[in-house]
Amino acid sequence: MPAHVRKGDQVMIIAGDHKGKVGEVLRVDPKAGRVIVKGLNLRTKHMRPTRVNPQGGVITREAPIHISNVQPVVDGQPTRVRFQVRDDGSKVRVAVRGGKVLGQVRGPSA
Repeated sequence: MPAHVRKGDQVMIIAGDHKGKVGEVLRVDPKAGRVIVKGLNLRTKHMRPTRVNPQGGVITREAPIHISNVQPVVDGQPTRVRFQVRDDGSKVRVAVRGGKVLGQVRGPSA
């Protein structure tokens, strides 16, 4: 099944602790069905000293969010996504709210 969000999309989290917050998708993991959103769902991790990082310490980084808990943002509002095949054979993502094209999924068949 094609993913409704892609790397670089502005998305809103629609469920969980960060509900209503907007951020940019940094990475999509289609196998696990998860996305990483910049600056949201932050988790701290205590790192022990190693040769690479002799100081050790506490690092903060984004944790994955399930893909069903995010929706693309169009004009400040979250929207569902439809997929349309154009006359030239290209497949595009179209926002249900407003009908705006979100980006090309696949180019025309050769």
